[in-house]
Amino acid sequence: MQGDHGGHPRPPAGSNRDIARKVGVAPSTCLERTRLLRERGVIRGYHADIAPSALNRGVQALVSVQVRPLSRTVIDAFKAFAAGLPEVTAVFVMAGSDDFVIHASAQDNDRLHAFLVDRLSQRKEIVGFRTSIIFQHLAKHDPAPLPGA
Repeated sequence: MQGDHGGHPRPPAGSNRDIARKVGVAPSTCLERTRLLRERGVIRGYHADIAPSALNRGVQALVSVQVRPLSRTVIDAFKAFAAGLPEVTAVFVMAGSDDFVIHASAQDNDRLHAFLVDRLSQRKEIVGFRTSIIFQHLAKHDPAPLPGA
């Protein structure tokens, strides 16, 4: 690791010096701006993009979940429960007909089915869920800012 990143790992884009060169500022300016962006919560971390298959997660699905009664206590408890499951990679609290969307993955279809039947369907607050298998996934890791109002 080159440079002081305040206890954070080096950004995947390269060293502070590399980033400074790419954006056309002095390394000290780049380091200070990066530190300020982390402090303000603009930069929340640095992540590796790992193929799910390398983690033995050959099947991915989005599970839309409805819970009742719809209260903050139930929402918070279910969110914490779902986030703690090893098969779950993301939990989204939603507005609309579904209360949650869970991004889950498993080794194969049988294990995904076991997760749904043995874990999710056993929760008393769940009144329904619908599963969509993911065939392909494309994620933008560098979205451009949208214009302000």
